[in-house]
Amino acid sequence: MSFRPSSTIKVTCRQISAWKGIPNTSIQAKPLMIYHGAFDATPAELEHRLEAMGEVVPQWVYTMYSKTHFHSTTHEVLGVVAGQAQLCFGGEQNPGRFEPTVQQGDLIIVPAGVGHRLLQDLGEQRFQMVGSYPAGKHWDMCYGEAEEWDKVEAIRDLGWFQRDPLYGASGPALEV
Repeated sequence: MSFRPSSTIKVTCRQISAWKGIPNTSIQAKPLMIYHGAFDATPAELEHRLEAMGEVVPQWVYTMYSKTHFHSTTHEVLGVVAGQAQLCFGGEQNPGRFEPTVQQGDLIIVPAGVGHRLLQDLGEQRFQMVGSYPAGKHWDMCYGEAEEWDKVEAIRDLGWFQRDPLYGASGPALEV
């Protein structure tokens, strides 16, 4: 098990404009973040690290849904623990979408409202992530439908991280 110091990792940050019923980063202006190659750990080891940092609680190990969705009730932290995949953030028809390839060892911070989906599992090993959320928060599933706008407005009131989910008292999530 190893976790690279935050000062040595590459971090990609993206603002994604609203698209149809998907707010993306337009409400809070917190970017989608990918910490590239930040760790080499089993799912249990990553879960232990995230719990020890005290900002998020791991809730599942699974792949990403292949239908675009977003969460209005919480930000999401995804740690890739197996495989490689191409993901889509922002909505597949959005001209401002972001379609990165992520792999084992990457940590993704998905702000509430950012549409996301699995485009393609690319690895020989099945793509798996540890999904985590701030303590006391429960994720919902939104798809950009008109009846979800009351939920979308609630994103404005969500707090950001007080500690970096992977690094604790300092780290990239605290610098945005």
